[in-house]
Amino acid sequence: MPHKQSSQHHELEEGLQSQIGAPGLVGAQCPADEKEEAASSFSSSSSTPIQSIPEEVPAAGSPHPSQSPQGASSPQNSITSTQGNQFDEGLSSQEEEWPSTSPDPVDAESLLQEALDGKMAHLVHFLLHKYQKKEPITKAEMLSAVIKNDEEYFPAIFSKASECMRLVFGIDLKEIDPTNHSYVLVNSVGLSYDGMLGNDQSKPKVGLLIMVLGMIFMEGNHAPEEVIWEALSVMGVYVGKNHFIFGEARKLLTQDWVQEAYLEFRQVPGSDPARYEFLWGPRAHAETSKMKVLEHVAKINGRDLTSYPSLYEEALREMRERESEQELQPGPVAGTGPGHIPGLPPAASPAPSDGSILHPVFEGNSQHSK
Repeated sequence: MPHKQSSQHHELEEGLQSQIGAPGLVGAQCPADEKEEAASSFSSSSSTPIQSIPEEVPAAGSPHPSQSPQGASSPQNSITSTQGNQFDEGLSSQEEEWPSTSPDPVDAESLLQEALDGKMAHLVHFLLHKYQKKEPITKAEMLSAVIKNDEEYFPAIFSKASECMRLVFGIDLKEIDPTNHSYVLVNSVGLSYDGMLGNDQSKPKVGLLIMVLGMIFMEGNHAPEEVIWEALSVMGVYVGKNHFIFGEARKLLTQDWVQEAYLEFRQVPGSDPARYEFLWGPRAHAETSKMKVLEHVAKINGRDLTSYPSLYEEALREMRERESEQELQPGPVAGTGPGHIPGLPPAASPAPSDGSILHPVFEGNSQHSK
């Protein structure tokens, strides 16, 4: 692998590690010390405790059990006791009562952070339920079903849940009514696929697909199989191991997504012994674009598009080619939309309207061949 691509791949792994929080964070199993890391500082860490997502979420308006600890009177007490009853198995280790005497400030902060992570996990599951039902969602519903009496923490919980939906599931929350704070849940890069099986237990898999498409783009439009597996391993996604969201990774990437025409999986020409690589499939080219994928990468990195000059130039070339084709054959151009001005500096481009919280996942620049 060229030095620049090798360095970029290393930085990609570090970015994924910092975003996910621990190697097994989104895996079905992970060591106890990694679970502690996954539940670390809510305010300063970008970890996403997906392993804490409960199996079921009460419907809006359903009864909410409560069990207030003795001697609790602070806002932290309220959210901790609420969390301790809602997140049965996933958060059983977090069910702690506040002592009747004044708690140690460090312990109090730790308990609050754990409770916020628990609320975030519950909100993510609630959002997934609404996505499965293809229903919009309002702030009032989120407060009623999940946040309850802890409205003061809603902005932090909502922001963290939005991050999780975007990164892990490839789903964005788009505000459609600022007055009523109504949202719809949509695919982050415009793909028509979400990988769901049509039942309540199935979860969207498009977040992983977007990551793979991004890695292929960053690797010069054809990524060696070993590079993909190495990068995904930091998420707890391993060949031959069933993942509680994505299932068995090799089957998903080399069979399911190949059959769906989102990926191509082929032998590297001239390789002996045989080596294999991934490329974008025809459906990925048709439904999204390099620019949309790069925008997704930049968004979760907290960067502007020009932070990736070679990738940005390549994405612009593709967009211009599609626009030229559009002049000859009118119709929507994949990867473009109203108000999008990819050719202008960041200051002249429209600001994101979805309240995105940005964190590093993909890093590094390299020269790519088209």
